[in-house]
Amino acid sequence: MLSALRARGLLWPAVMTLIGVVFLAALGNWQMRRLAWKEGLIAAIAERAHAAPTSLADAEQRGGDVEYLRVKATGKLLNDRELDFYAFDEQAGVGWHIVTPLQLADGSIVFVNRGFVPDELKDPAKRQEGRPAGEVEIVGLARKPETPGAFTPANDAGKNVWYWRDIPAMAAAAVPGDKARVAPFVIDAELEPRPSGGWPRGGVTRLELPNRHLEYALTWYGLAAALLGVFAAFAVTRWRQPRG
Repeated sequence: MLSALRARGLLWPAVMTLIGVVFLAALGNWQMRRLAWKEGLIAAIAERAHAAPTSLADAEQRGGDVEYLRVKATGKLLNDRELDFYAFDEQAGVGWHIVTPLQLADGSIVFVNRGFVPDELKDPAKRQEGRPAGEVEIVGLARKPETPGAFTPANDAGKNVWYWRDIPAMAAAAVPGDKARVAPFVIDAELEPRPSGGWPRGGVTRLELPNRHLEYALTWYGLAAALLGVFAAFAVTRWRQPRG
């Protein structure tokens, strides 16, 4: 068989086609594994996001396994130390997520993403009624610190313009000089109850993750099949040619 393929000039095209098909099929299999992982992650997020809230202390005992965990905390918002995170809302456009330290009874701190405000309401003086002074109960989803991407802008603590969750830097900027213990995650506050005046608007956590892995897998498998088809057509044509 090998001698026949060599005689027809098909040996190396067959070898290269086989390598290409194996490579493309491996990419398809990898995307199928990614699909299973993503579907499991989506299911876990849905389960956590709608479960009964756990206490802040219990959440901290879980170590790093807190992402999207529903958490409840009670304390006083340190409104004069809020941090402004650049955000974009599909309806309101450019705006900010207002992240405020919540001081618990024992003096410890957890940062709370209270939600979105449009750019024209960034100034706290324009939304004073939405900054409660007394004790509040916050229920929301825990979000771990972020690692910035290659194109993520640097946080500017001096100008109070933030782009990603860097809890040590946030603590240094918003709790200066304090020795309070700071929770290693941020709580994204839920939409309800809404603060007086309606702003900030909570419920900003994106729970729907992009999941196109099946589409990608079918693309790779389709390319593998197309490569086989091209080689088959080429081989049939070459095989039918009379030998010189």
